[in-house]
Amino acid sequence: MAEEPAQELDFGANPDNYVNRELSWLEFNYRVLSEARDKTLPLFERLKFLSITASNLDEFYMVRVASLKDMVHAKYMKPDIAGMTPTRQLEAIAERTHQLVDLQYSTYNRSLLPVLRMNGLRVITEHEDLTEDEAYYVDRYFNENVYPVLTPMAFDSSRPFPLIRNKTLNIAALLRKKNGEEDDELDFAMVQVPSVIPRIVELPEEKDEEGNPQRVVILLEEIIERNMPSLFLNYDIIASQPFRVMRNADLTIDEEEAVDLLEEIQKQLKKRQWGEAIRLEIQAGVDKRLLKILKKELSINSQDIFDINGPLDLTFLMKMYGLRGFDHLKAPGYTPKPVPALMNEDDIFTNIRKGDILLHHPYQSFDPVVRFVRSAARDPEVLAIKQTLYRVSGNSPIVAALAEAADNGKQVSVLVELKARFDEENNINWAKKLEKAGCHVIYGLVGLKTHSKITLVVRMEEDGIRRYVHLGTGNYNDSTAKLYTDCGILTCSPQIGEDATAVFNMLSGYSEPLAWNRLSVAPLWLRARCLRMIRRETENALAGREAHIMAKMNSLCDKEIITALYEASHAGVKVELVIRGICCLRAGVPGLSENISVRSIVGNFLEHSRILYFYNDGSEELYMGSADWMPRNLDRRVEIMFPVEDEALKAKVIHILEVELADNVKAHILQPDGTYEKVDKRGKVLVNSQQQFCEEATAEAKAVFEAMDPAVTRIFKPIESSN
Repeated sequence: MAEEPAQELDFGANPDNYVNRELSWLEFNYRVLSEARDKTLPLFERLKFLSITASNLDEFYMVRVASLKDMVHAKYMKPDIAGMTPTRQLEAIAERTHQLVDLQYSTYNRSLLPVLRMNGLRVITEHEDLTEDEAYYVDRYFNENVYPVLTPMAFDSSRPFPLIRNKTLNIAALLRKKNGEEDDELDFAMVQVPSVIPRIVELPEEKDEEGNPQRVVILLEEIIERNMPSLFLNYDIIASQPFRVMRNADLTIDEEEAVDLLEEIQKQLKKRQWGEAIRLEIQAGVDKRLLKILKKELSINSQDIFDINGPLDLTFLMKMYGLRGFDHLKAPGYTPKPVPALMNEDDIFTNIRKGDILLHHPYQSFDPVVRFVRSAARDPEVLAIKQTLYRVSGNSPIVAALAEAADNGKQVSVLVELKARFDEENNINWAKKLEKAGCHVIYGLVGLKTHSKITLVVRMEEDGIRRYVHLGTGNYNDSTAKLYTDCGILTCSPQIGEDATAVFNMLSGYSEPLAWNRLSVAPLWLRARCLRMIRRETENALAGREAHIMAKMNSLCDKEIITALYEASHAGVKVELVIRGICCLRAGVPGLSENISVRSIVGNFLEHSRILYFYNDGSEELYMGSADWMPRNLDRRVEIMFPVEDEALKAKVIHILEVELADNVKAHILQPDGTYEKVDKRGKVLVNSQQQFCEEATAEAKAVFEAMDPAVTRIFKPIESSN
């Protein structure tokens, strides 16, 4: 314990105490890439992780890099918490990203392709490698299925440079008129690889050298490039190369000036396809003359040009993962298990009245959340349903239930966040559908994103009005609930119900409550509450009492929170953090953070739940919520943090934290120098937290099932003993 009071030390003054947010995110993508390089994983799982690194990088460039470029254009030179200006950040990002891309393609070419072939799948990487029979099949496929769809586009004095849409795959070519002279000026042309045709084309099965059956696939762009001469009959093709452009997709909306937010977002979505070019990917070995034209016409910097040693846009590997017949090369599937507290014949409202119910997805099914809304829609005693929607699935059963509730004459109020990035169009469609069904739809708040996950059901019962509430850490999306780890609570606590009503009154009528019973809400109250709890642990440590913080979230980059954690560490507080992605805090640095540990878990499921634990001198407090410790969540979003107060449920949530902190299979530990290392497993009992939670959920549901009255078991499918 330090002799001097922690508050006298100014940990926030030194930029060296912080990691740049964007570079920290890139390190997270390296951790995902390490899974693709892990030879202990099933082969097709490695393909999936490599695909995820590519889609992650696309979004990073379209949003984060685009935002930095906007700052540079606006001559904004203020450094970030790590002391880096936007220009310096872009330089560092470009250097680190080129290294990442090289490692992606080294992994694909040297680690994955040979092993795929050994396991019966040959990927033709260049159309020149086709056998005579394969070439015949490919050419016929092109003529029958591809040629009618293509639109070759030329660029010359009479035709402007073609508009190249964001993320589309294209083939550029340099052409010379047939029988022309060698020093004649070359023409530029291009063709877009159509997204309406599957990119992976499977050829007839063949036998390998040992006579074993072998599947064969080729990518659509290779088929088109092989047949380019048929698109430009009067020309010789001097050079051709696939390329892809990434554009600024960060929407800029002046909400104060927008008369109709929905209409303004629809306009901006169209502009997203034509934003500033911020990244050019082109296959390695490109003709310098061809590259010069693209560079000039796209106005792109050299540091943003990536020579790709392989197929562009590795997200196609997710489609390859879906090929039938390779289940033996994938991890066993897991079916979410029933929630034990709901494994009976009682309706969901009766079960909630028995006591708060903890939900842990995807280990436990998301179905209770859907059932909660659907039951409310059909229950004649329910008067009103209120819900926030940030991201929902393409065929959402929850949206269908809300529409049904309105049809049944219930008061239905839904806040649909139109500004949920890359889900704007989907959310606009749902908003229109809900309005058409008779729901009262709110399009978020001016200047704020509503990121909270809350549903309120108001029901008339024998003893009067009762409010039922669902609070969660993740979106109301039944599809991602099978892939993301999240927690939620179903409760009819009167105090939480009262707070839930206040939340919706605030969202629909701008009425801020004077005080909250149990919930903490951003942007006005949550930051102060979190800081207060961190500083309470610091004070306890300074007074010689035990002090302990455990926190799990997606990202940590708020300077004020990090500084408070440094002060807590200096005072002797044990701080254990599970941060999946961005972490701007430096861990384990002597004199700064020697009592702080940070781990990132990257596994089959995306870690998404947010949980906070404070020892509080033995009166332990536990919270869950929708917010990460980031300025955007604490200051510019509507977020909700809620307590876990039932002692049995509190023990279960603490168990979740403890198992993740014991993970030595999927955890990467943040080192003092800012790098991450896997845990040394030698001589240790292996703990894979995600696998353990699957096993525990299965065992718990199985035990309840086996103890049930046989007359009741008919409403449940048998619980599988395996994952």
